[in-house]
Amino acid sequence: MEIIRMTAAHTAKLAELETLCFSEPWSEKALSEEIDNPAAYFVTAVEGDTVLGYGGMHTVLGESYIDNIAVFPEYRGCGVGRAITQALIDRAKADDGLFITLEVRASNTPAIGLYAALGFETAGVRKRFYTDPEEDGLIMTLSFQR
Repeated sequence: MEIIRMTAAHTAKLAELETLCFSEPWSEKALSEEIDNPAAYFVTAVEGDTVLGYGGMHTVLGESYIDNIAVFPEYRGCGVGRAITQALIDRAKADDGLFITLEVRASNTPAIGLYAALGFETAGVRKRFYTDPEEDGLIMTLSFQR
């Protein structure tokens, strides 16, 4: 498996993945707009020509926010999500970031476990943050030592 920058060649497949994973999926157009966005860093996990998953974040003034991490169901539990998340953490650190943060459904125990294992801590709760179904979002943050 390799983690590479997202390109236009990936966006159609990633838009399909979005519809599998999220109640409010990003469109192919929305994903494509992030390719040249200087505040965005989006990566794709690939094995040869096969897209396994992706993740992306935005960074402003040293504060990084992970927008999405998604892995095709058949590749879950194989370390793909961990590799994507680690790539985003590494980029935020390399950019001399202060912290990286995200929201995760309170019921998504596999993701919460992964983020905790990578050093994220629960910083708060966003009540009814998610829809379809309605659910709280946990805010998880990883601060970087200066």
